[in-house]
This record gives sequence, C-alpha cells and structure tokens, in this order.
Amino acid sequence: MSHKVRVWDLPTRCFHWGLVVCFMGLITSAQIGGDAMAWHFRSGYAVLSLLLFRIIWGLVGGRWSRFTSFIYAPAAILAYVKGRGLPEHTVGHNPLGSGSVFAMLGFLLLQVMTGLVSDDEIANAGPLSQFVSNAVVSFATFYHAAIGRWVLIGLVVLHLSAIFFYHLKKRQNLVLPMLLGDKETDSAVMSSRDDLGSRTWALALFLGCTALVAGMVKLAG
Repeated sequence: MSHKVRVWDLPTRCFHWGLVVCFMGLITSAQIGGDAMAWHFRSGYAVLSLLLFRIIWGLVGGRWSRFTSFIYAPAAILAYVKGRGLPEHTVGHNPLGSGSVFAMLGFLLLQVMTGLVSDDEIANAGPLSQFVSNAVVSFATFYHAAIGRWVLIGLVVLHLSAIFFYHLKKRQNLVLPMLLGDKETDSAVMSSRDDLGSRTWALALFLGCTALVAGMVKLAG
C-alpha cells in the first residue's frame, strides 16, 4: 500500500532552491569578474544567511529536515549499501545521500567564511579581512579561489549524478519531492510538520539570520 508523506517542508524547499540560485550566481559572477563581483559578494552573503538558517532548521525544523533524521551510524550505512536498509532510509536523505548533504553544507560554509577574509589585492576584499593576519588572508584567498570552488563544483556534479542514477536505475524521482514536498512511500511514516505556524517561524528565523549577516557586513565596513 502506498502512503503520501510530507517529506520536505516549504522552508526546506525554499532553502534548497534558494541555495541553487545563489550558487549559480556565485559561479557566474566569479567567472565574469569586474563589476559582477559586487553580485558575487551579495550572493555570498545570501548563502551565509541560508546556511545559518539551515543549521537552525536542522535542529527545530520538520521531521525529515532535522539532522537527527539523517545522521547514520557506520553500521547503518554499510547495511544500506548491502541492500539491507530500513524502510525509513528511503524517505528523507538516505545513508549515502546524507554524507553528501553534510559535505555540501560544510564546504559551503568554509567557502563563505574564507571569502569573508579573502583579498585579491586588486579590487575585492572580504569585509572581515581587516580583522585577521596577512597569513590568514593569504591562505583564505588561495583556498577560496583555487581549492574550495572546485571542491564545491565536484560535490554538485556528484549530487546531480546521484539524482540521475536514482531516476534511471532505481526509478526514484528525487526532484519532484523537493518541488512539491510530498513523496510516495511503501510504509506509513510520520510526515514533517509544514503548516502556517511552522512556516511563519521559519520566515522569522531566516529574517533574523539575514539581519545578523547584514549587521556583520555593516559593522565590518
């Protein structure tokens, strides 16, 4: 018997697609350079706001958006790889997908933080570069431009490859639930809370994160 489950609440879906747009903006503006770097910084601030929100939402958000729902022990990951995963492993982030999610969040946060203290010694400097040593600025600039961007591009390629693999080989559409929120499952599991109250709470959290980032940039400037 098939069951419809609200897997991804609206705030999580907005975070996901907002991050996609901002990431594309970061890559495009970095390639163009020049005046487009103003948008590179704006996109970076937006990503930081989104990441701060997602960290908080990972603690208080919907059932399947919480980190506790996709933190797996090594034994669970091994069982899933061997085809002995539990039914709930196919609802939200599965034991393999969870690793890529945490990697993406971690490296995105590292990329933004290094961007905040980078300085290309031409026309662009992160707002916090004035508060750290030259050695830190030099390393952060090198990592941000030469390493971090390629790590993130690699993770995105891996993420897209996994989506195509699950669609073609396992006949699972991972994109549709991230668009509409619901997923058909073989077992009855608890849905994520996704009502007016939770959405209002999420909006307040995101606006608070945005205000925090904006305040940091303003004080640094």
